[in-house]
Amino acid sequence: MRLKNKVILVTASTRGIGLAIVKACAREGGIVYMAARNEERAKAAAEAIKAEGGNVHWVRNDAEKPETFVTMVEETVARAGRIDVLVNNFGTSDPGRDLDFASTDPEVFLSTVQLNLRSVFIAGQAAARHMAVQGGGSIINIGSVGGAVPDVSQIGYGTSKAAIHYLTKLIAVQEARHGIRCNAILPGMTATEAVEQHLSDHFRQLFLRHTPLGRMGLPEEIAQAAVYFASDESAYTTGQTLSVCGGFGLATPLYGDLSGSGAKR
Repeated sequence: MRLKNKVILVTASTRGIGLAIVKACAREGGIVYMAARNEERAKAAAEAIKAEGGNVHWVRNDAEKPETFVTMVEETVARAGRIDVLVNNFGTSDPGRDLDFASTDPEVFLSTVQLNLRSVFIAGQAAARHMAVQGGGSIINIGSVGGAVPDVSQIGYGTSKAAIHYLTKLIAVQEARHGIRCNAILPGMTATEAVEQHLSDHFRQLFLRHTPLGRMGLPEEIAQAAVYFASDESAYTTGQTLSVCGGFGLATPLYGDLSGSGAKR
């Protein structure tokens, strides 16, 4: 019960990493609010978790409507009386349009950056106002190794995630006086529906060749990092970016060519 009675709000929480975070926080005793646009899917997920003993609720959030990043926080506080943890899990990109620097339409680039960055800024600002009054809290931003290691495509997504990593540090510094901590989790390639739908088998194999642990992460493994940052175990940790990526980006760029090839120096 590492999160017993902590009020936790998670965005983009009906599938993938977001849903795994909701389940993990509920298992640890958290009072979890799922922020999502799809009411039917969110309520079905909440009911399933409640059936297993979790304390989970739904609040509306539509990333296309920035005002809902404020109203979801206000509704959570109105219903629960406080907000202890905010997990900014929302993030988007259209791999078919978010390409390389030369090929990406400026409007696609700017739209991707705006959508991803404003979700963290607006929600974080709204939550921090309440956290400051109540004496502290934890903001957890879900970044990406794509914002730490430059890629050959998805320039908008990578730029937005890099900005979120830096924004994490700024929030940590500027809100520390209120007892608010802010950290980021940087997942590598994770076994989610989005990865299955948008990334080819060939690309996944190439990516994993450069991942020392040799496999995709599980949403539950990302969720455990979120539980740590949400819990009092990380009470003296702020402004950190934790990569949960199987070691991607850690090795020499030649790693994928040398490993398993029998090549010698």
